[in-house]
Amino acid sequence: MTTAEGLEGLVVRTTAGAVRGRAEDGLTVFRGIPFAEPPVGEARFQAPRPARAWEGTREAYAFGPPPPQDLGIQGAAGVRGLPTGDDWLTVNVWSPDADPAAGRPVMVWIYGGAYKIGHTGSPGYDAQHLARAGDLVVVSLNYRVGMEGFVSLEGAPANRGLLDQVAALEWVRENITAFGGDPGQVTVFGESAGAGSIAALLAMPGARGLFRRAIAQSVPGTYFSDDLARDIAAELAAEMGLRPTAADLSTVDPRRLTSAGETLGAKMRLYEDRWGRVAPTVTPFSPVVDGEVLTRTPWEALAAGAARDVELLVGHNRDEYRLFLVLGEQLGRITDEQASWALRTFGPDPDGERSYRAAFPDATATELYERVWTDWLFGMPSLRLAEAQVAGGGRAHLYELTWPAPGAGGGLGACHGLDIPLLFGTYDADLGKLLFAGSGVPPEARALTARFQSAWTGFARTGDPGWPAYDEGTGRLAQVLDAEPEVRAYPEETARRLWEGYGFPALPLLK
Repeated sequence: MTTAEGLEGLVVRTTAGAVRGRAEDGLTVFRGIPFAEPPVGEARFQAPRPARAWEGTREAYAFGPPPPQDLGIQGAAGVRGLPTGDDWLTVNVWSPDADPAAGRPVMVWIYGGAYKIGHTGSPGYDAQHLARAGDLVVVSLNYRVGMEGFVSLEGAPANRGLLDQVAALEWVRENITAFGGDPGQVTVFGESAGAGSIAALLAMPGARGLFRRAIAQSVPGTYFSDDLARDIAAELAAEMGLRPTAADLSTVDPRRLTSAGETLGAKMRLYEDRWGRVAPTVTPFSPVVDGEVLTRTPWEALAAGAARDVELLVGHNRDEYRLFLVLGEQLGRITDEQASWALRTFGPDPDGERSYRAAFPDATATELYERVWTDWLFGMPSLRLAEAQVAGGGRAHLYELTWPAPGAGGGLGACHGLDIPLLFGTYDADLGKLLFAGSGVPPEARALTARFQSAWTGFARTGDPGWPAYDEGTGRLAQVLDAEPEVRAYPEETARRLWEGYGFPALPLLK
């Protein structure tokens, strides 16, 4: 592989052909490089296939098209101005120096979005600040979401979105040297569904050896059993009047097929008797413990030592579910009846309501409702991933973000997604527009960004984020990220005790 710099940018030769990037403020940036063939036609609903070679030099100036998806919380603005087409499976590279001899650490970003939305062209994922702060190479990748990536179908492999991520990591292994990166020093990092994907990658035999370190921000605890996934798939297909087979769904344009997920998502509460805890989440997609691509839940796999050779940094935000209460205009409006339902539904044991009310005697109905959603969906799964990694003989570092977002009058707290603009320094993009709306960017936020970037890139370089590893025997120390960051015992000890021993099994089909 060779490089050559010309007037129009830097040219790098990959295994499939040459690409030309652009110099941007001290970095060379490449966008929209295919790592796999477009998954359409005969490749629809199949495992990703390597990109075909091309002649000449391909301009890598623009992000690839987003995978088909509904509009999500960002609406049409989330995908406006991006290319269209079928070439969804692309990667982007930010490099301080695309010199094969540079050998810099590599960070690979995996976006979130409830496994149904997301793409690397979102301005909030602009990795330029992170690449400069850490003097390392940053890669981001597109993967199939929603119906294309995660619905279980006859005639198709499960977890195609995860298989896309594996294919992108294989591309990194084979090509990143030419961009100035070290394929032996790869760290995957992601948030929400991206963190859930990383937890799955840690457990997947097919992903072993593709990365050395992992950073999981707000890990969701939702993984479907095969029976549940297939029952949901039948309902999704029925929305289109079809059977849950790759052959049937391949007759529908991918961009039209997203409507099935939107329609079912809006009425999932009607399926609570069959789908249990999944029904109130309004997302019919998650990784599936199918026995082949993903053989066990991440917690089972890590506790058995599946990732003991991978260094892990994992954590969550204190007020994760607050974001959804604000977006749903429910903050402060939860009734005691609604709180009781949530505690019974999402608590760690059949007596969850009594346990939570006893543990948090002064909490309001809204606080209890938010607390149990936060614990079940993100907080305790993240903690349990660290505990499982340690139990399996590996090392994990734990953190909690407690600094409250200044937007929306300060009512958002340390909510879900706040870590993204703080990490990337993209305060005025995507969700950052809400989190910092009307407040500007206070000095505390910029100081936290410097802290995030130093810890994350330091971990990618050395395996040490700057605080001790999590260990039950030495006080369960965690990094608390606030206006005055400190290392202390994990702050959510009350919740930890409530959930002690809960294993986050694959969610079952109830009947």
